[in-house]
Amino acid sequence: MKLPVIRQIQRTASAEEIETAIRVLEHTAEASSLKPEEVDLIGELISNMCGALEVHQMIKDGVPEKDAANAFMKKVLGSIDR
Repeated sequence: MKLPVIRQIQRTASAEEIETAIRVLEHTAEASSLKPEEVDLIGELISNMCGALEVHQMIKDGVPEKDAANAFMKKVLGSIDR
């Protein structure tokens, strides 16, 4: 996950647009003709979009944008450390 990518997605797309894009990518990833590295790239895109959705929700709940993004990344890093 890359915070600059998550921020860009969160700032430029609505939650509904992100959810639609995630569904399209999930269906695309199921294509048998894709190479493993292409599936990995799609997975990375989906992860960033899911992060943007989570940041969207935090902002909707009243958390300032910068704090929401930082809290999300701390959560991700905390789950990696486990």
